[in-house]
Amino acid sequence: MAFLAEADALKGVQRLNVLMDRSRRENVAEHSWHVALWALILSPDMPAGCDLSRAIAMLLIHDIVEIDAGDHPVDIAHDPHDIARKEHAAAIRLFGLLPPDQGAGLMALWREFEGNATPTARYAKRIDHMQPILQVFLAPDWEPGHAEVAAHTLTEGRARYMARDWPTLDAQARARMAGDTAPGGPLAARLAFLAEADQLKTVIRATLALNGARRENSAEHSWHVALYALILAEHAPAPVDPAKVITKLLLHDLVEIDAGDAPVFGNVDTAAIEVAEAAAADRLFGLLPDGEGGPLHALWCEFEANATPEARFAKSLDRFNPPNQNIAAGGGSWIEYGVTRAIFDTTVGAKIEAGAPILWQWIAPKAYAVIDRLQSERA
Repeated sequence: MAFLAEADALKGVQRLNVLMDRSRRENVAEHSWHVALWALILSPDMPAGCDLSRAIAMLLIHDIVEIDAGDHPVDIAHDPHDIARKEHAAAIRLFGLLPPDQGAGLMALWREFEGNATPTARYAKRIDHMQPILQVFLAPDWEPGHAEVAAHTLTEGRARYMARDWPTLDAQARARMAGDTAPGGPLAARLAFLAEADQLKTVIRATLALNGARRENSAEHSWHVALYALILAEHAPAPVDPAKVITKLLLHDLVEIDAGDAPVFGNVDTAAIEVAEAAAADRLFGLLPDGEGGPLHALWCEFEANATPEARFAKSLDRFNPPNQNIAAGGGSWIEYGVTRAIFDTTVGAKIEAGAPILWQWIAPKAYAVIDRLQSERA
């Protein structure tokens, strides 16, 4: 939990890239969610020997060292040895917050990504190198100066090898860079879905991030709760497939692009929300090629139905993450909504306890202490 609390700081590390609507620069947490989703959606093009679940786990943690070391835009000259030294020190500190065996495992996973020597690492690296380029060229309007940076990265910079290693994706990027009609087919449909997913970064939630500095968005929440699944999988009450739980959590809030976020403590029309979210799922997963959208839509429906061990654990994590952030913020959204113990138990506690009793036992006394203090202050 100390590691997961520290990870919240990644939401405050800014990148060069801007969102596709050009409203602001993106942060590293929402980028990490997006590249993990890219790995999932582009998996039909994975190289032989690649482990998809391991690639997604790599991308969830690959930039966590930037909490200490910062982000380094590709258009600015840097000393690679100095960056490597700082990032290695950050990895030691951050993964050192975890139990020794788990920390060692994640350190090995991060080093594998950095080493770029296995099929899984190479796939994850290709995604990490190409996603920012296509985030520029798939946007309706290009941020001034960013097209030049993306073009240089593709043709002369770190992604120049893509013409050899992933020619179909390289062709998509080059066609869009030139303003031409890009090749159609399944890859174009996958990219259209991934471009649409960028909008999740603009959906604002009630929960506060960065110890109460601002409200978080649904993309960075999706990254954080997927990271919770990676770290806390052993605490599921029944055996679960962690990769399936993580996949559900990468996808679970995509429907908010159309339906918006419904605050868990808000006065909302639940039936209307369910209708809107079902329609959103039909539209969004329908953007994918035949045979690819259906299985992901089914995973989303399974999450919503909350009837399998993986769904119950995923739901419990989705409810477990925000209280930790509210506690860190001294109450957070509980202040705004006047949350009491009874409200908390019914709305949040029941789902956490159903899917992860150990996590409920851990969070309940901490949450009650804050909620009781807030209620005393209101009185």
